Amino acid sequence: MEQSTCADQFQEQVVEKYSEMVYRLAFSQLRSKTDADDVYQEVFFRYFRRQPSFQSEEHRKAWFLRVTMNCCKKLWASSWRRKIVFWEEGEETFSFSDPEVNELREQLLRLPSSYRAVVHLFYFEDMSVEEVAQILGRKPSTVRTQLTRARRLLHKYFDED
Repeated sequence: MEQSTCADQFQEQVVEKYSEMVYRLAFSQLRSKTDADDVYQEVFFRYFRRQPSFQSEEHRKAWFLRVTMNCCKKLWASSWRRKIVFWEEGEETFSFSDPEVNELREQLLRLPSSYRAVVHLFYFEDMSVEEVAQILGRKPSTVRTQLTRARRLLHKYFDED
């Protein structure tokens, strides 16, 4: 009985540690609370079903980020998603108390999804270019180029507003 309690506590710790990161990445990619919720559930379902073992916490974090990105891609590629019509882009958003943070979030959501992923992982998850490249399956030079282009687009968006 004690063994299952230990396992339950460990699972709770893992969810507590990685839930916010998984949800933020899913939301930044999908721009929808309901889709982010679905991806969040799928990622943790896969984790608890497979119960993978890792060499370190860095590997566990990388696994969560990679699986989250893969689930987002799978959702975008689904035939159901291609056939539905959304009410309005960004309708399911939430707001922060700080207006500057809200404006930044709105500008980030305007970026193409490949740029949003790179920006999110680099700035919000504090990952190096090499780590981002590994998670996304891209070359480091591609990640650097996408970061540069994303920064230019963000400058342009802010100048327009």
